Amino acid sequence: MTHPLFEKHRATLESALNAISTRGYWSPFPEMPSPRLYGETAPEEGKRAFEAHLGKHFELGQPGQTGWHGGEASPYGVALDVGYPVCEPDALIAAGLEAMKGWQAMGTDGRTGICLEILERLNRQSFEIAHAVMMTTGQGWMMAFQAGGPHAQDRGLEAVAYAWREQGFVPAEAAWEKPQGKNPPLAMKKHFQIVGRGIGLVIGCGTFPTWNTYPGLFAALSTGNAVIVKPHSNAILPAAITVRTIRAVLAENGIDPDLVSLCVAAKRATTQALATHPAVKSIDFTGGNVFGQWLIDNCRQAQVYAELAGVNNIVIDSTDAYKAMLGNLAFTLSLYSGQMCTTSQAIFVPAGGIETDDGHKSYDEFCADLAKAIERFLSKPEVAHAVLGAIQSADTAERIGVADSGALGKVVLASTALENPEFPGAKVRTPVLLACDAADEKAYMEERFGPISFIVKVADTAAAIALSERVVGTHGALTVGVYSTKQDVIDAMTEATWRSKVALSINLTGGVFVNQSAAFSDYHGTGGNPAANASYADSAFVANRFRVVQRRYHV
Repeated sequence: MTHPLFEKHRATLESALNAISTRGYWSPFPEMPSPRLYGETAPEEGKRAFEAHLGKHFELGQPGQTGWHGGEASPYGVALDVGYPVCEPDALIAAGLEAMKGWQAMGTDGRTGICLEILERLNRQSFEIAHAVMMTTGQGWMMAFQAGGPHAQDRGLEAVAYAWREQGFVPAEAAWEKPQGKNPPLAMKKHFQIVGRGIGLVIGCGTFPTWNTYPGLFAALSTGNAVIVKPHSNAILPAAITVRTIRAVLAENGIDPDLVSLCVAAKRATTQALATHPAVKSIDFTGGNVFGQWLIDNCRQAQVYAELAGVNNIVIDSTDAYKAMLGNLAFTLSLYSGQMCTTSQAIFVPAGGIETDDGHKSYDEFCADLAKAIERFLSKPEVAHAVLGAIQSADTAERIGVADSGALGKVVLASTALENPEFPGAKVRTPVLLACDAADEKAYMEERFGPISFIVKVADTAAAIALSERVVGTHGALTVGVYSTKQDVIDAMTEATWRSKVALSINLTGGVFVNQSAAFSDYHGTGGNPAANASYADSAFVANRFRVVQRRYHV
Protein backbone atom coordinates (compact mmCIF):
# COMPACT_ATOMS: atom_id res chain seq x y z
CA MET A 1 0.00 0.00 0.00
CA THR A 2 1.45 3.35 -1.01
CA HIS A 3 1.78 6.26 1.37
CA PRO A 4 -1.37 8.47 1.51
CA LEU A 5 0.66 11.59 0.69
CA PHE A 6 1.98 9.89 -2.43
CA GLU A 7 -1.60 9.25 -3.52
CA LYS A 8 -2.57 12.82 -2.61
CA HIS A 9 0.14 14.26 -4.83
CA ARG A 10 0.27 11.56 -7.51
CA ALA A 11 -1.24 13.81 -10.19
CA THR A 12 1.35 16.53 -9.49
CA LEU A 13 4.19 14.02 -9.73
CA GLU A 14 2.84 12.58 -12.99
CA SER A 15 2.53 16.06 -14.47
CA ALA A 16 6.09 16.87 -13.38
CA LEU A 17 7.37 13.66 -14.97
CA ASN A 18 5.58 14.54 -18.18
CA ALA A 19 7.03 18.05 -18.09
CA ILE A 20 10.64 16.91 -17.71
CA SER A 21 10.20 14.49 -20.61
CA THR A 22 8.45 16.93 -22.96
CA ARG A 23 10.20 20.14 -21.74
CA GLY A 24 7.08 22.25 -22.37
CA TYR A 25 5.75 24.95 -20.06
CA TRP A 26 4.20 23.67 -16.82
CA SER A 27 4.07 24.70 -13.19
CA PRO A 28 1.73 23.72 -10.35
CA PHE A 29 2.66 26.84 -8.38
CA PRO A 30 1.17 30.20 -9.51
CA GLU A 31 3.93 32.75 -10.07
CA MET A 32 1.78 35.85 -9.61
CA PRO A 33 1.28 37.11 -6.03
CA SER A 34 -2.45 37.38 -6.55
CA PRO A 35 -4.99 37.06 -3.71
CA ARG A 36 -7.28 35.42 -6.26
CA LEU A 37 -4.74 32.60 -6.62
CA TYR A 38 -3.43 32.34 -3.06
CA GLY A 39 -6.44 33.52 -1.08
CA GLU A 40 -7.70 36.97 -0.20
CA THR A 41 -5.90 37.04 3.14
CA ALA A 42 -2.62 35.45 1.97
CA PRO A 43 -0.67 38.67 1.25
CA GLU A 44 -1.39 40.24 4.63
CA GLU A 45 -0.96 36.97 6.53
CA GLY A 46 2.39 36.39 4.82
CA LYS A 47 3.61 39.87 5.69
CA ARG A 48 2.55 39.45 9.32
CA ALA A 49 4.25 36.07 9.49
CA PHE A 50 7.47 37.64 8.23
CA GLU A 51 7.26 40.56 10.63
CA ALA A 52 6.65 38.17 13.53
CA HIS A 53 10.20 36.85 13.09
CA LEU A 54 11.86 40.25 13.47
CA GLY A 55 13.71 41.00 16.66
CA LYS A 56 13.16 37.49 18.03
CA HIS A 57 14.84 34.12 18.37
CA PHE A 58 13.92 31.65 15.63
CA GLU A 59 13.20 28.45 17.55
CA LEU A 60 13.82 25.16 15.76
CA GLY A 61 14.30 22.67 18.59
CA GLN A 62 17.46 21.19 17.08
CA PRO A 63 19.99 19.09 19.02
CA GLY A 64 23.33 20.38 20.27
CA GLN A 65 22.33 24.02 20.57
CA THR A 66 24.99 26.19 22.20
CA GLY A 67 23.67 29.69 21.62
CA TRP A 68 22.22 32.16 19.14
CA HIS A 69 23.62 34.01 16.14
CA GLY A 70 22.24 36.45 13.57
CA GLY A 71 23.48 39.73 12.21
CA GLU A 72 21.78 39.83 8.79
CA ALA A 73 21.98 43.32 7.29
CA SER A 74 19.11 44.09 4.94
CA PRO A 75 20.09 45.80 1.66
CA TYR A 76 16.88 47.82 2.14
CA GLY A 77 18.08 49.18 5.48
CA VAL A 78 15.37 47.38 7.44
CA ALA A 79 16.31 46.13 10.91
CA LEU A 80 15.91 42.33 11.08
CA ASP A 81 17.60 41.37 14.36
CA VAL A 82 16.66 37.69 14.15
CA GLY A 83 18.61 35.22 16.27
CA TYR A 84 19.13 31.69 14.97
CA PRO A 85 20.15 28.57 16.90
CA VAL A 86 23.83 27.72 16.80
CA CYS A 87 24.22 23.95 17.06
CA GLU A 88 27.22 21.66 17.27
CA PRO A 89 27.77 20.23 13.77
CA ASP A 90 28.57 16.80 15.20
CA ALA A 91 25.22 16.77 16.99
CA LEU A 92 23.37 17.65 13.79
CA ILE A 93 25.22 14.92 11.90
CA ALA A 94 24.58 12.26 14.55
CA ALA A 95 20.90 13.15 14.74
CA GLY A 96 20.60 13.17 10.95
CA LEU A 97 22.17 9.73 10.61
CA GLU A 98 19.81 8.34 13.24
CA ALA A 99 16.79 9.89 11.49
CA MET A 100 17.83 8.36 8.16
CA LYS A 101 16.79 4.92 9.43
CA GLY A 102 13.12 5.83 9.57
CA TRP A 103 13.41 7.84 6.36
CA GLN A 104 14.79 4.84 4.47
CA ALA A 105 11.98 2.66 5.78
CA MET A 106 9.46 5.01 4.13
CA GLY A 107 10.53 3.74 0.71
CA THR A 108 10.72 5.77 -2.48
CA ASP A 109 6.99 6.46 -2.73
CA GLY A 110 6.71 7.48 0.91
CA ARG A 111 9.67 9.84 0.72
CA THR A 112 8.38 11.31 -2.53
CA GLY A 113 4.91 11.89 -1.11
CA ILE A 114 6.29 13.67 1.95
CA CYS A 115 8.59 15.83 -0.19
CA LEU A 116 5.64 16.83 -2.37
CA GLU A 117 3.64 17.70 0.75
CA ILE A 118 6.54 19.87 1.94
CA LEU A 119 6.63 21.74 -1.36
CA GLU A 120 2.88 22.32 -1.25
CA ARG A 121 3.21 23.67 2.29
CA LEU A 122 6.08 25.95 1.24
CA ASN A 123 3.96 27.23 -1.61
CA ARG A 124 1.29 28.30 0.85
CA GLN A 125 4.00 30.30 2.64
CA SER A 126 5.17 32.05 -0.52
CA PHE A 127 4.31 35.53 0.73
CA GLU A 128 6.15 35.03 4.01
CA ILE A 129 9.17 33.58 2.21
CA ALA A 130 9.07 36.37 -0.39
CA HIS A 131 9.35 39.07 2.26
CA ALA A 132 12.24 37.19 3.85
CA VAL A 133 14.00 36.83 0.49
CA MET A 134 13.42 40.46 -0.45
CA MET A 135 14.70 41.86 2.83
CA THR A 136 17.81 39.67 3.01
CA THR A 137 18.89 39.71 -0.65
CA GLY A 138 17.79 43.07 -2.01
CA GLN A 139 15.60 41.56 -4.71
CA GLY A 140 12.59 43.59 -5.85
CA TRP A 141 9.21 42.37 -4.61
CA MET A 142 8.08 40.59 -7.77
CA MET A 143 11.39 38.75 -8.20
CA ALA A 144 11.48 37.89 -4.50
CA PHE A 145 8.02 36.37 -4.74
CA GLN A 146 8.60 34.51 -7.98
CA ALA A 147 12.22 33.39 -7.67
CA GLY A 148 12.08 33.01 -3.90
CA GLY A 149 8.73 31.23 -3.89
CA PRO A 150 7.04 29.44 -6.84
CA HIS A 151 10.09 29.25 -9.12
CA ALA A 152 12.24 27.84 -6.31
CA GLN A 153 9.49 25.38 -5.48
CA ASP A 154 9.37 24.40 -9.16
CA ARG A 155 13.08 23.59 -9.05
CA GLY A 156 12.61 21.56 -5.89
CA LEU A 157 9.74 19.62 -7.46
CA GLU A 158 11.82 19.07 -10.58
CA ALA A 159 14.53 17.43 -8.46
CA VAL A 160 11.96 15.24 -6.70
CA ALA A 161 10.54 14.10 -10.05
CA TYR A 162 13.98 13.18 -11.39
CA ALA A 163 14.80 11.39 -8.15
CA TRP A 164 11.59 9.35 -8.19
CA ARG A 165 12.16 8.39 -11.81
CA GLU A 166 15.76 7.30 -11.24
CA GLN A 167 14.88 5.31 -8.13
CA GLY A 168 11.93 3.82 -9.99
CA PHE A 169 14.30 2.14 -12.44
CA VAL A 170 15.42 -0.16 -9.60
CA PRO A 171 13.05 -3.10 -8.92
CA ALA A 172 12.46 -4.03 -5.31
CA GLU A 173 13.05 -7.73 -5.97
CA ALA A 174 13.63 -10.27 -8.71
CA ALA A 175 13.41 -14.02 -9.26
CA TRP A 176 16.63 -15.17 -10.93
CA GLU A 177 16.96 -18.49 -12.74
CA LYS A 178 19.94 -19.67 -14.74
CA PRO A 179 19.36 -22.73 -16.97
CA GLN A 180 21.69 -25.68 -16.32
CA GLY A 181 20.88 -27.92 -19.25
CA LYS A 182 19.59 -31.30 -18.02
CA ASN A 183 20.09 -30.25 -14.41
CA PRO A 184 17.59 -28.14 -12.46
CA PRO A 185 18.13 -24.42 -13.00
CA LEU A 186 19.97 -22.32 -10.45
CA ALA A 187 17.30 -20.31 -8.70
CA MET A 188 17.75 -17.30 -6.47
CA LYS A 189 15.66 -14.56 -4.97
CA LYS A 190 17.23 -11.11 -5.07
CA HIS A 191 16.21 -7.95 -3.25
CA PHE A 192 17.42 -4.44 -4.08
CA GLN A 193 17.38 -1.79 -1.38
CA ILE A 194 17.79 1.90 -2.19
CA VAL A 195 19.77 3.67 0.53
CA GLY A 196 20.91 7.24 0.83
CA ARG A 197 24.63 7.84 0.60
CA GLY A 198 24.75 9.85 3.81
CA ILE A 199 24.39 13.41 4.98
CA GLY A 200 23.68 16.00 2.30
CA LEU A 201 25.14 19.44 3.01
CA VAL A 202 23.53 22.33 1.14
CA ILE A 203 25.47 25.61 1.29
CA GLY A 204 23.30 28.56 0.31
CA CYS A 205 24.18 31.81 -1.43
CA GLY A 206 23.34 35.37 -0.46
CA THR A 207 21.41 36.35 -3.58
CA PHE A 208 19.06 33.40 -4.21
CA PRO A 209 18.73 31.60 -0.86
CA THR A 210 15.82 29.37 -1.96
CA TRP A 211 16.11 29.10 -5.76
CA ASN A 212 19.69 27.87 -5.55
CA THR A 213 19.07 25.80 -2.41
CA TYR A 214 15.91 23.82 -3.16
CA PRO A 215 17.32 21.69 -6.02
CA GLY A 216 20.08 20.15 -3.92
CA LEU A 217 17.98 20.02 -0.78
CA PHE A 218 15.15 18.06 -2.38
CA ALA A 219 17.44 15.94 -4.54
CA ALA A 220 19.27 14.75 -1.43
CA LEU A 221 16.18 14.42 0.73
CA SER A 222 14.04 12.49 -1.75
CA THR A 223 16.85 9.98 -2.40
CA GLY A 224 16.96 8.95 1.25
CA ASN A 225 19.47 11.30 2.82
CA ALA A 226 19.46 13.57 5.84
CA VAL A 227 20.13 17.19 4.93
CA ILE A 228 21.93 20.00 6.74
CA VAL A 229 21.24 23.44 5.29
CA LYS A 230 24.05 25.92 5.85
CA PRO A 231 22.72 29.31 4.67
CA HIS A 232 24.70 32.37 3.64
CA SER A 233 25.36 34.55 6.68
CA ASN A 234 23.27 37.39 5.27
CA ALA A 235 20.35 35.30 3.98
CA ILE A 236 19.48 33.00 6.87
CA LEU A 237 15.79 33.77 7.34
CA PRO A 238 14.47 32.22 4.08
CA ALA A 239 16.43 29.03 4.83
CA ALA A 240 15.25 28.97 8.44
CA ILE A 241 11.60 29.27 7.40
CA THR A 242 12.13 26.46 4.90
CA VAL A 243 13.81 24.16 7.42
CA ARG A 244 11.13 24.82 10.05
CA THR A 245 8.39 23.87 7.57
CA ILE A 246 10.21 20.71 6.51
CA ARG A 247 10.73 19.65 10.12
CA ALA A 248 7.04 20.21 10.86
CA VAL A 249 5.88 18.05 7.94
CA LEU A 250 8.35 15.32 8.85
CA ALA A 251 7.14 15.24 12.46
CA GLU A 252 3.50 15.14 11.36
CA ASN A 253 4.29 12.00 9.40
CA GLY A 254 6.15 10.17 12.12
CA ILE A 255 9.64 10.97 10.85
CA ASP A 256 12.32 12.32 13.17
CA PRO A 257 12.49 16.05 12.27
CA ASP A 258 16.25 16.04 12.83
CA LEU A 259 16.45 14.52 9.36
CA VAL A 260 16.69 18.14 8.19
CA SER A 261 18.45 20.84 10.17
CA LEU A 262 19.85 24.35 9.91
CA CYS A 263 23.52 25.01 10.57
CA VAL A 264 24.26 28.67 11.28
CA ALA A 265 28.02 29.09 11.22
CA ALA A 266 29.70 32.32 12.26
CA LYS A 267 33.09 31.15 10.98
CA ARG A 268 34.14 29.58 7.68
CA ALA A 269 36.21 27.05 9.63
CA THR A 270 32.95 25.59 10.99
CA THR A 271 31.62 25.13 7.48
CA GLN A 272 34.92 23.58 6.37
CA ALA A 273 34.89 21.11 9.24
CA LEU A 274 31.30 20.18 8.47
CA ALA A 275 31.99 19.80 4.74
CA THR A 276 34.93 17.45 5.32
CA HIS A 277 33.16 15.27 7.88
CA PRO A 278 33.23 11.60 6.81
CA ALA A 279 29.44 11.30 7.15
CA VAL A 280 28.80 14.10 4.63
CA LYS A 281 28.42 12.42 1.24
CA SER A 282 27.02 15.18 -0.97
CA ILE A 283 27.59 18.93 -0.99
CA ASP A 284 25.64 21.51 -2.96
CA PHE A 285 27.29 24.90 -3.26
CA THR A 286 26.56 28.16 -5.05
CA GLY A 287 29.07 30.96 -4.71
CA GLY A 288 32.56 32.19 -5.45
CA ASN A 289 35.37 30.23 -7.05
CA VAL A 290 37.77 30.30 -4.11
CA PHE A 291 35.59 28.48 -1.60
CA GLY A 292 33.89 26.40 -4.28
CA GLN A 293 37.22 25.10 -5.51
CA TRP A 294 38.29 24.46 -1.92
CA LEU A 295 35.26 22.22 -1.48
CA ILE A 296 36.01 20.32 -4.69
CA ASP A 297 39.67 19.87 -3.75
CA ASN A 298 39.23 18.98 -0.08
CA CYS A 299 35.90 17.18 0.31
CA ARG A 300 37.03 13.92 -1.24
CA GLN A 301 34.51 11.89 0.75
CA ALA A 302 31.59 13.68 -0.91
CA GLN A 303 30.16 14.37 -4.33
CA VAL A 304 30.31 18.15 -4.75
CA TYR A 305 27.72 19.86 -6.94
CA ALA A 306 29.11 23.35 -7.47
CA GLU A 307 27.89 26.44 -9.26
CA LEU A 308 30.75 28.93 -9.45
CA ALA A 309 31.61 32.19 -11.17
CA GLY A 310 31.47 32.65 -14.93
CA VAL A 311 31.61 35.23 -17.69
CA ASN A 312 28.27 35.16 -19.48
CA ASN A 313 28.42 36.78 -22.89
CA ILE A 314 26.48 37.78 -26.00
CA VAL A 315 27.63 37.98 -29.62
CA ILE A 316 25.92 40.67 -31.68
CA ASP A 317 26.25 40.26 -35.45
CA SER A 318 23.06 41.78 -36.88
CA THR A 319 19.36 42.15 -36.13
CA ASP A 320 16.04 42.85 -37.80
CA ALA A 321 14.53 44.17 -34.55
CA TYR A 322 17.04 46.71 -33.27
CA LYS A 323 14.85 48.57 -30.77
CA ALA A 324 13.40 45.34 -29.40
CA MET A 325 16.90 43.89 -29.06
CA LEU A 326 18.07 46.95 -27.14
CA GLY A 327 15.02 46.77 -24.89
CA ASN A 328 15.65 43.12 -24.17
CA LEU A 329 19.30 43.80 -23.34
CA ALA A 330 18.37 46.77 -21.14
CA PHE A 331 16.08 44.58 -19.04
CA THR A 332 18.67 41.80 -18.90
CA LEU A 333 21.41 44.07 -17.61
CA SER A 334 19.13 45.85 -15.12
CA LEU A 335 17.26 42.93 -13.56
CA TYR A 336 18.18 42.67 -9.85
CA SER A 337 21.08 45.01 -10.56
CA GLY A 338 22.90 42.25 -12.45
CA GLN A 339 23.25 40.21 -9.26
CA MET A 340 22.38 36.97 -11.02
CA CYS A 341 24.66 34.12 -12.00
CA THR A 342 23.05 34.23 -15.46
CA THR A 343 23.39 37.96 -16.25
CA SER A 344 25.41 38.84 -19.35
CA GLN A 345 28.70 40.58 -18.61
CA ALA A 346 30.51 40.76 -21.97
CA ILE A 347 28.81 41.89 -25.18
CA PHE A 348 30.96 41.23 -28.25
CA VAL A 349 30.39 43.69 -31.12
CA PRO A 350 32.35 43.82 -34.41
CA ALA A 351 34.59 46.86 -34.85
CA GLY A 352 32.89 47.52 -38.20
CA GLY A 353 29.48 47.72 -36.57
CA ILE A 354 26.29 45.76 -37.22
CA GLU A 355 23.48 45.74 -39.77
CA THR A 356 20.01 46.44 -38.39
CA ASP A 357 16.50 47.27 -39.56
CA ASP A 358 17.39 50.86 -38.52
CA GLY A 359 20.34 50.87 -40.86
CA HIS A 360 24.01 50.27 -40.21
CA LYS A 361 25.11 50.96 -36.65
CA SER A 362 28.75 51.58 -35.84
CA TYR A 363 30.33 50.17 -32.70
CA ASP A 364 30.15 53.59 -31.02
CA GLU A 365 26.54 54.07 -32.08
CA PHE A 366 25.60 50.70 -30.60
CA CYS A 367 27.31 51.63 -27.33
CA ALA A 368 25.42 54.91 -27.16
CA ASP A 369 22.10 53.32 -28.13
CA LEU A 370 22.36 50.60 -25.48
CA ALA A 371 23.18 53.20 -22.85
CA LYS A 372 20.12 55.23 -23.90
CA ALA A 373 17.95 52.12 -23.84
CA ILE A 374 18.97 51.39 -20.24
CA GLU A 375 18.37 55.00 -19.21
CA ARG A 376 14.99 55.01 -20.92
CA PHE A 377 13.98 51.70 -19.34
CA LEU A 378 14.86 52.94 -15.84
CA SER A 379 13.52 56.49 -16.30
CA LYS A 380 10.38 55.84 -14.26
CA PRO A 381 11.30 55.48 -10.57
CA GLU A 382 8.62 52.87 -9.87
CA VAL A 383 9.98 50.69 -12.71
CA ALA A 384 13.59 51.24 -11.68
CA HIS A 385 13.03 50.21 -8.07
CA ALA A 386 10.89 47.20 -8.99
CA VAL A 387 13.52 45.92 -11.41
CA LEU A 388 16.81 46.93 -9.76
CA GLY A 389 16.03 46.02 -6.17
CA ALA A 390 19.00 46.85 -3.96
CA ILE A 391 22.71 46.03 -3.85
CA GLN A 392 23.17 42.91 -1.74
CA SER A 393 26.75 43.30 -0.51
CA ALA A 394 29.43 45.89 0.14
CA ASP A 395 31.75 43.98 -2.21
CA THR A 396 29.34 44.56 -5.11
CA ALA A 397 29.08 48.25 -4.27
CA GLU A 398 32.87 48.46 -4.29
CA ARG A 399 33.05 46.78 -7.70
CA ILE A 400 30.58 49.32 -9.08
CA GLY A 401 32.81 52.11 -7.80
CA VAL A 402 35.88 50.66 -9.52
CA ALA A 403 33.99 50.29 -12.80
CA ASP A 404 32.62 53.84 -12.54
CA SER A 405 36.13 55.20 -12.12
CA GLY A 406 37.07 54.16 -15.65
CA ALA A 407 39.81 51.85 -14.44
CA LEU A 408 38.37 48.93 -16.43
CA GLY A 409 37.39 50.69 -19.64
CA LYS A 410 35.72 53.73 -21.13
CA VAL A 411 32.55 54.56 -19.22
CA VAL A 412 29.66 54.56 -21.70
CA LEU A 413 27.01 54.73 -18.99
CA ALA A 414 27.86 55.65 -15.42
CA SER A 415 26.06 54.11 -12.48
CA THR A 416 23.88 56.43 -10.45
CA ALA A 417 22.50 56.09 -6.95
CA LEU A 418 18.72 56.17 -6.61
CA GLU A 419 16.66 56.96 -3.54
CA ASN A 420 13.87 54.52 -2.73
CA PRO A 421 11.05 56.47 -1.07
CA GLU A 422 9.65 53.32 0.58
CA PHE A 423 13.02 52.21 1.93
CA PRO A 424 15.24 55.27 2.60
CA GLY A 425 18.14 53.04 3.66
CA ALA A 426 18.16 50.98 0.46
CA LYS A 427 21.37 50.80 -1.56
CA VAL A 428 20.14 51.21 -5.14
CA ARG A 429 22.50 51.62 -8.11
CA THR A 430 21.82 51.63 -11.86
CA PRO A 431 24.02 49.61 -14.25
CA VAL A 432 27.45 50.78 -15.41
CA LEU A 433 28.35 50.11 -19.04
CA LEU A 434 31.97 50.04 -20.20
CA ALA A 435 33.57 49.95 -23.64
CA CYS A 436 36.86 48.16 -24.23
CA ASP A 437 38.88 46.33 -26.88
CA ALA A 438 39.09 42.55 -27.15
CA ALA A 439 42.76 42.81 -26.14
CA ASP A 440 41.75 44.22 -22.73
CA GLU A 441 41.15 40.74 -21.36
CA LYS A 442 42.06 41.60 -17.78
CA ALA A 443 39.03 43.88 -17.69
CA TYR A 444 36.22 41.65 -18.92
CA MET A 445 37.56 38.09 -18.64
CA GLU A 446 36.66 37.56 -15.01
CA GLU A 447 33.31 37.70 -13.30
CA ARG A 448 32.54 41.14 -11.91
CA PHE A 449 29.34 40.31 -10.09
CA GLY A 450 26.79 43.10 -10.14
CA PRO A 451 25.43 45.66 -12.63
CA ILE A 452 28.70 45.87 -14.58
CA SER A 453 28.88 45.00 -18.28
CA PHE A 454 31.43 45.44 -21.05
CA ILE A 455 30.82 46.16 -24.72
CA VAL A 456 33.88 44.51 -26.21
CA LYS A 457 35.09 45.60 -29.64
CA VAL A 458 36.18 42.58 -31.70
CA ALA A 459 37.61 42.29 -35.22
CA ASP A 460 34.51 40.68 -36.75
CA THR A 461 31.72 38.20 -36.05
CA ALA A 462 33.96 35.17 -36.50
CA ALA A 463 36.38 36.61 -33.93
CA ALA A 464 33.46 37.28 -31.60
CA ILE A 465 32.27 33.66 -31.79
CA ALA A 466 35.78 32.35 -31.24
CA LEU A 467 36.27 34.69 -28.27
CA SER A 468 32.95 33.66 -26.77
CA GLU A 469 33.94 30.00 -27.00
CA ARG A 470 37.34 30.68 -25.42
CA VAL A 471 35.82 32.68 -22.57
CA VAL A 472 33.35 29.91 -21.77
CA GLY A 473 35.97 27.18 -22.02
CA THR A 474 38.45 29.07 -19.84
CA HIS A 475 36.31 30.92 -17.32
CA GLY A 476 32.91 29.28 -17.65
CA ALA A 477 29.44 30.63 -18.30
CA LEU A 478 25.85 29.66 -17.60
CA THR A 479 24.36 31.67 -20.45
CA VAL A 480 25.44 32.80 -23.90
CA GLY A 481 23.43 34.74 -26.47
CA VAL A 482 23.63 35.64 -30.15
CA TYR A 483 21.84 38.15 -32.35
CA SER A 484 22.06 37.57 -36.08
CA THR A 485 19.89 37.54 -39.20
CA LYS A 486 22.28 35.08 -40.88
CA GLN A 487 21.77 31.35 -40.51
CA ASP A 488 25.44 30.55 -41.01
CA VAL A 489 26.33 32.79 -38.06
CA ILE A 490 23.69 31.15 -35.88
CA ASP A 491 24.96 27.73 -36.93
CA ALA A 492 28.55 28.67 -36.14
CA MET A 493 27.55 30.02 -32.73
CA THR A 494 25.49 26.92 -32.03
CA GLU A 495 28.43 24.63 -32.79
CA ALA A 496 30.70 26.78 -30.61
CA THR A 497 28.33 26.35 -27.66
CA TRP A 498 28.25 22.60 -28.22
CA ARG A 499 32.02 22.54 -27.92
CA SER A 500 32.12 24.83 -24.89
CA LYS A 501 28.99 23.23 -23.40
CA VAL A 502 26.87 26.25 -22.56
CA ALA A 503 23.21 27.14 -23.08
CA LEU A 504 22.49 29.45 -26.03
CA SER A 505 19.69 32.00 -26.50
CA ILE A 506 19.10 33.20 -30.07
CA ASN A 507 17.61 36.58 -31.06
CA LEU A 508 15.69 37.26 -27.84
CA THR A 509 13.54 40.35 -28.39
CA GLY A 510 10.32 39.53 -26.52
CA GLY A 511 9.36 38.69 -22.95
CA VAL A 512 12.03 36.03 -22.45
CA PHE A 513 15.48 37.08 -21.29
CA VAL A 514 18.83 35.33 -21.38
CA ASN A 515 19.20 35.44 -17.60
CA GLN A 516 15.89 33.70 -16.89
CA SER A 517 15.56 29.93 -16.56
CA ALA A 518 12.30 27.96 -16.50
CA ALA A 519 12.09 24.79 -14.41
CA PHE A 520 10.99 21.57 -16.14
CA SER A 521 12.11 23.04 -19.49
CA ASP A 522 15.45 24.87 -19.24
CA TYR A 523 18.52 23.10 -17.93
CA HIS A 524 20.25 25.53 -15.58
CA GLY A 525 23.91 24.92 -16.31
CA THR A 526 25.28 21.99 -18.27
CA GLY A 527 28.01 20.80 -15.92
CA GLY A 528 30.35 20.98 -18.89
CA ASN A 529 32.31 24.20 -18.33
CA PRO A 530 34.04 25.84 -15.34
CA ALA A 531 30.95 27.78 -14.20
CA ALA A 532 29.20 24.65 -12.92
CA ASN A 533 29.92 20.95 -12.63
CA ALA A 534 26.22 20.01 -12.46
CA SER A 535 22.86 20.95 -13.93
CA TYR A 536 19.50 21.88 -12.40
CA ALA A 537 18.26 19.33 -13.12
CA ASP A 538 19.10 16.15 -14.96
CA SER A 539 19.49 12.51 -14.06
CA ALA A 540 23.13 13.03 -13.05
CA PHE A 541 22.01 15.59 -10.47
CA VAL A 542 20.11 12.96 -8.47
CA ALA A 543 21.36 9.49 -9.40
CA ASN A 544 24.65 9.65 -7.48
CA ARG A 545 22.90 10.59 -4.22
CA PHE A 546 21.68 7.06 -3.52
CA ARG A 547 23.08 3.55 -3.66
CA VAL A 548 21.50 0.18 -4.36
CA VAL A 549 22.38 -2.55 -1.85
CA GLN A 550 21.30 -6.03 -2.81
CA ARG A 551 20.82 -9.27 -0.93
CA ARG A 552 20.28 -12.70 -2.52
CA TYR A 553 19.66 -16.27 -1.48
CA HIS A 554 18.92 -19.65 -3.05
CA VAL A 555 15.34 -20.65 -3.60
